Amino acid sequence: MKSISKKLMIVGVTSFFIMLGELKAQETTKNNNPVFPGWYADPEGIVFDDQYWIFPTYSAPYDEQVFLDAFSSKDLVHWEKHKRIIDTAEVKWAKRAMWAPAVIKKGDDYFLFFGANDIQSDEELGGIGVAKASSPQGPYKDHLGKPLIGKFHNGAQPIDQFVYEDKGQYYMFYGGWQHCNVAKLNDDFTGFVPFENGEVFKEVTPEGYVEGPFMFKRNGKYYFMWSEGGWTGPDYSVAYAIADSPTGPFKRIGKILQQDPEIATGAGHHSVIKAPGEDAYYIVYHRRPKGETDRNSRVTSIDRMYFDENGHIKPVVITHQGVEANPINK
Repeated sequence: MKSISKKLMIVGVTSFFIMLGELKAQETTKNNNPVFPGWYADPEGIVFDDQYWIFPTYSAPYDEQVFLDAFSSKDLVHWEKHKRIIDTAEVKWAKRAMWAPAVIKKGDDYFLFFGANDIQSDEELGGIGVAKASSPQGPYKDHLGKPLIGKFHNGAQPIDQFVYEDKGQYYMFYGGWQHCNVAKLNDDFTGFVPFENGEVFKEVTPEGYVEGPFMFKRNGKYYFMWSEGGWTGPDYSVAYAIADSPTGPFKRIGKILQQDPEIATGAGHHSVIKAPGEDAYYIVYHRRPKGETDRNSRVTSIDRMYFDENGHIKPVVITHQGVEANPINK
């Protein structure tokens, strides 16, 4: 009897470890895209205070886009939602179409830049605004009480702003309608300072540019990225250039993110997160799940981004699996 009991015990322990192994395998192969539930687009990914953050557009009809949410994570897999970090009740001049937040820290303050109202001409009120908070999750307060950029310059619709810091200077890249401008922000983010030639808004539009500019630096080179095609269509995608200066010139190298109809369509309007202390890069973007036809049915996803030996970005493989956990403080 003792021998039988011992065998049963061994079988039981073995089964337990087999089951544990199967669960572990399921855990590592589970689908992490989209990274959080809900319709969200135009995601800005960034690291603040040893946490990953994503600030997206709430993807809905324009008149319902009256607030912004944010999401934080310790490991890129488990995300916490921070509701309504700002809304049109706080920004009195904004009525609708709050789009494409960009957030940057300066000193002890966090500045959130956003587009609002989808203006179509200089006669309308709206454009790019800026708000300020003491923490990434807000609440954010309108910094100016009016748009920071409320007019068209060089044909660029004032939307899709991205702020990049280089050697103490903060640059804003922005623009829809196939035009991209760069401008130098002043010290308190209440306006701009001109370039040496007197220009305030310098056009830097690369070939194929439509909207959604983004920049990061790797190995001394500036990678300038943007979205091409139409955001509601199958040709929406991301391309890039490499330059020796944050203001270009930017010569298009090629496309690195696009749809896979077997997984999702309309992949675009992205940002890039670099894991602190590692040469590990993640592309954060929106896409339309397979079978969805509504233009606002967009979800936020993350996939790895790799480089070849020449420093060129390899085409991104979009996946259901997404990325594995990568805690900042391992």
